[in-house]
Amino acid sequence: MNILDQDLKYLAGVGPSRKELLKKELGIETWGDLLGYFPYKYVDRSRIYSIDELQGEMPFVQLKGRILSFEEFAMGPRKKRIVGHFSDGHGVVDLVWFNVFKGFYDQYKVGIEYIVFGKPTIYAGRYQFTHPDIDKASELQLSEMGLQPYYVTTETMKKRGLTSRSIERLQKTLLEKLTRPLEETLPPFITGPLHLVSRDDAMRWIHYPHNADEMSRARLRLKFEELFYVQLNIVRYASDHRRKYRGNVFMRVGDIFNHFFYHQLPFELTGAQKRVIREIRADCGSGRQMNRLLQGDVGSGKTLVALMSMLLALDNGYQACIMAPTEILAEQHLQTIRDFLGPMAVRVELLTGIVKGKKRQAILDGLLSGDVQILVGTHALIEDTVQFQRLGLAVVDEQHRFGVAQRAKLWGKNEQPPHVLVMTATPIPRTLAMTLYGDLDVSVIDELPPGRKPIHTIHKYDNQTTSLYQGIRQQIRLGRQVYVVFPLIKESEKIDLKNLEEGFDALCDVFPEFSLSKVHGKMKPADKEAEMQRFLNKETQILVATTVIEVGVNVPNASVMVIMDAQRFGLSQLHQLRGRVGRGADQSYCILVTKRELTRETKMRIDIMCQTNDGFEIAEADLKLRGPGDLEGTQQSGVAFDLKIADIARDGQIVQMARDEAQKIIDADPTCEKPEYKLLWDQLRKQRKDNINWGAIS
Repeated sequence: MNILDQDLKYLAGVGPSRKELLKKELGIETWGDLLGYFPYKYVDRSRIYSIDELQGEMPFVQLKGRILSFEEFAMGPRKKRIVGHFSDGHGVVDLVWFNVFKGFYDQYKVGIEYIVFGKPTIYAGRYQFTHPDIDKASELQLSEMGLQPYYVTTETMKKRGLTSRSIERLQKTLLEKLTRPLEETLPPFITGPLHLVSRDDAMRWIHYPHNADEMSRARLRLKFEELFYVQLNIVRYASDHRRKYRGNVFMRVGDIFNHFFYHQLPFELTGAQKRVIREIRADCGSGRQMNRLLQGDVGSGKTLVALMSMLLALDNGYQACIMAPTEILAEQHLQTIRDFLGPMAVRVELLTGIVKGKKRQAILDGLLSGDVQILVGTHALIEDTVQFQRLGLAVVDEQHRFGVAQRAKLWGKNEQPPHVLVMTATPIPRTLAMTLYGDLDVSVIDELPPGRKPIHTIHKYDNQTTSLYQGIRQQIRLGRQVYVVFPLIKESEKIDLKNLEEGFDALCDVFPEFSLSKVHGKMKPADKEAEMQRFLNKETQILVATTVIEVGVNVPNASVMVIMDAQRFGLSQLHQLRGRVGRGADQSYCILVTKRELTRETKMRIDIMCQTNDGFEIAEADLKLRGPGDLEGTQQSGVAFDLKIADIARDGQIVQMARDEAQKIIDADPTCEKPEYKLLWDQLRKQRKDNINWGAIS
């Protein structure tokens, strides 16, 4: 048995009860688990200060000296404060403990030389260290300490005496037990050219670095290894997929596509749209199944690209479908597609949960006969009763809202899997896309259609409503319409709903001369649709809503988006909401209303929104501020970023380096059989047993 597979309870200082605590709180069960539990920060322990060097506000420091005496001070029933007077011959400081443990005086004695480590603060004109780390000077080899590691621990662990320092001591015990070098997990032909340290050095230095150079080299090696195996699995899966799945070949650009292009296209395509259509055409004519992610900011023209791709399928004798996450968005797509096609003889139908009876049956019959050429719908599309005659292209919109199994069901709608075009209006930073959607080819529409003006974003505090209402009134008198969005977050739905109702009543009082609509998730679908329709028909000038309008609402006449309590929204959501305006030729505005007291991070979010309209820039900032697990879309899709040391937001260069190396391996050994790569494939199999299969995510 590998020494690292040993049960943690057999490590000196652990035992059965501590092992259970570590398992429950941190998921640590074996020696290997403990070794893979990395510090989150380090403090320099290489220097000893003398007491007369202490001044002002200082970071953590260490002193070497003796406890002269102890004093006890009562602090109410059965509570006391203990003060130890400590001197190094250059002055005296106080060491302070509250609610001390049993056996305190057995552990710390007067007259013995200790090394004290902690943060000095001034109390009553004298330096004190509260709950410092204390070691006997004879037992602590300072030359070996270098940087002291700090480990994340939970409150439960701290209450039971298992602190960061305890974890550090256990790591020290474990490393002393590892008398042989650790097995290597990367071959020399990777570590050599990249100048990566050995796994043994990396594991020892990550826990006990003598200096900053050792620490950074250890971190680079371990981050690279973690990201490399994630990327190797993704690249292997994508390569496998391309070899196994042949695709329907769309050989011709025929009458339907050409008629649309020359007679129905309402405006000149942007350069980005033309480029993406070329990429899709190349995929669909290559003989392999297309698996492409289409990213484009709100209003960049993704639906038009999707439609032209579907017309390409029709020209080659196939059907196409587009699946959207909500009925509102599906209906929006249907209307947009029918408006684009105009009088063209293309049968487009809608299938959602509310389409029932004879109408539903007629659509199902039309699909089987091939009469229905384009089907637009929600997840109703993947029901077993929905059968196509010849499905050639499946478009999935806002794909992060569908589970993997739901998307995979579309594949079974044809003997040969259809080409798949996945679309999202949530811009995904490059490093995240490389990991989350690494097996998809990526196309980006990074231009807005001509004539669109950038949305002007303004930040106002909630006591500045007078000027806000003046601006709204002015826009409505120019013939424009306005959205006012209130947050609605599940945990406090009742409170939020009350806020929305009160906000609606208040706005009715402020704007008695205008008509207002109200939409929220608790309304019946028919009522919600009726209110939306009134706004679309310009019967109402102000739409008061929750985030139900975030996706799939297209009102070109709306020029103002007011977001109340904007501090409660993430960057990605703010950007999506802002994208509901700016869809016509008029100048549009987004007003972010917040309370005055904002955290530093919230202030940064608001500032970013005011500075840029670029969705990719915003997504990068969101990734850095919130981390990948919080980004809208990643949590819903059930993907947890179980990375121990790497950080996709901050380690972009290492992600790219890992991707490049992984691609070289797959190019050299696509079938994973060559003996020189055996170490890599064995390691990948082991990791896939333990963790998520990163290759099968998208």
